Amino acid sequence: MASVIKLTVADLEALPESNGKRYELIGGELHVSTQPHWFHQRTCGLFFAALNVWNERTALGVVNLAPGVIFSEEDAVAPDVVWISNERLDVVLDQEKGKVYLAPDLVIEVLSPGSENEKRDKRLKLQLYSQRGVKEYWIADWRARTMEVYRRVDASLQLHSTLGPEDVLTSPLLPGFSVAIESLFR
Repeated sequence: MASVIKLTVADLEALPESNGKRYELIGGELHVSTQPHWFHQRTCGLFFAALNVWNERTALGVVNLAPGVIFSEEDAVAPDVVWISNERLDVVLDQEKGKVYLAPDLVIEVLSPGSENEKRDKRLKLQLYSQRGVKEYWIADWRARTMEVYRRVDASLQLHSTLGPEDVLTSPLLPGFSVAIESLFR
């Protein structure tokens, strides 16, 4: 039986310019995504905007789009949107390198078309974020106009709810945050 070669962050950094591709490592396995769909990016922007408005009002943390998150030499991802509380920011973010090295409080992934992309976000990343201590994980499906909300229960992320256009998203992690799901999929 052939052995599986695991890649590292150093291997990622040695790859040529991405030409619109996103490279991520999960368990040392390379995952390549093509340039995101227009509506995928629009949905990311709407989530960012909703969180940013709340965050500007509360000043409780920092929200960012597609930051590099390096959990280990074999786990390096670029979630679509993250939020990190002020209390954890100095521990999580290496200011000089501009990379996140520990779990953000909240991670949002917007599904890209294709079964491999869906498997990566709904299984592999869910498992990775659960193991690494993410407090909440939101998976948004812009085509179905729904989202799954995972929250940390004891030592793992568990499905809390599946929301549709008629629902309102709130979170105990984000006091006073409230947004109509419909507005995130305009």
